[in-house]
Amino acid sequence: MFEWHRTIQRMVNIIERQIGGGNDELIALQALARELGYSQFHVTRQFKNLTGMTFRKYLGLRRLAHSVVELRDSDNGIIDIAMKWGFSSQEAYTRAFKRDFGMTPSIYRQRKIPLVLQLRPITFDPYSLGLGESSMSKHELQSVSATVVTLPAHKFLHIRNQEAEDYFGFWALQEKIPGQDCDTICGLLDSISAKLDRVTGKIGEFDGQIGAWFFSESGKLGYAYGIRLPAHYAGELPKQMLCLDVPQRDYVVFSHPQFDYEVIWDSVFAAVNKAMEDYDYAASGNRQDRDAFSYQIVNPEHLGYRVYVPIK
Repeated sequence: MFEWHRTIQRMVNIIERQIGGGNDELIALQALARELGYSQFHVTRQFKNLTGMTFRKYLGLRRLAHSVVELRDSDNGIIDIAMKWGFSSQEAYTRAFKRDFGMTPSIYRQRKIPLVLQLRPITFDPYSLGLGESSMSKHELQSVSATVVTLPAHKFLHIRNQEAEDYFGFWALQEKIPGQDCDTICGLLDSISAKLDRVTGKIGEFDGQIGAWFFSESGKLGYAYGIRLPAHYAGELPKQMLCLDVPQRDYVVFSHPQFDYEVIWDSVFAAVNKAMEDYDYAASGNRQDRDAFSYQIVNPEHLGYRVYVPIK
């Protein structure tokens, strides 16, 4: 039933490899069709059906996204960046950049303001599609650790929704709010370089982006999504997001090591929740601080799954 979702996900991964290879659109499309075993016509039609954009549009936006990061983080010449990411000339690159971001590459390099970068679409997620984990065996599941750590003072740039209690429910509600949908918010966060929880530095993969739970004054649980930034961060911030100064604080970190997301995410999530429910705060001489955010970090390949619960 969802085989095409898997196929499109493979397509997205192949496209990402092609972008950095200096291939033009035809070469990338030929390689894509050849690896998947379909005609170029069939590949482009199915790609648009499941992503909502043409192959050409997506490829151009991802090339621009990679170029933005290089403009932001390096002193490389604009013409060199244009050539590296597949644009035929500096003029063609400048036209595309201005069309999609409303400014030239040189102006962006001076200002380094948040831009909405094109993400890698996730067309196959067994949990959002209602399939659940793919393994009935739990031998991959490991023990959950609980460790007290101190996080230095930082900023938490985020959006929040008092009516949501988890990731999927949160984005379902945010899709109804102009300018606060997943593609816009995550694309903006992707363009900010100073994320404290960044691991790979790769764009389009939600690197350094985290979820969070919070309690309202009435005790109602809500969900938030954003990034942690250094306490001294002074860069321009997206206007539709909140930025909270978070003081140094102790947290209990409930952690499961790296795992295969498609295979055992449901089990990992349940195991961490069980560890949180069973934790004896009194025996440790502290209690949960419900006035602060609990952070949720999901990075199966590099970190595993971690929840930071504030204590006092």
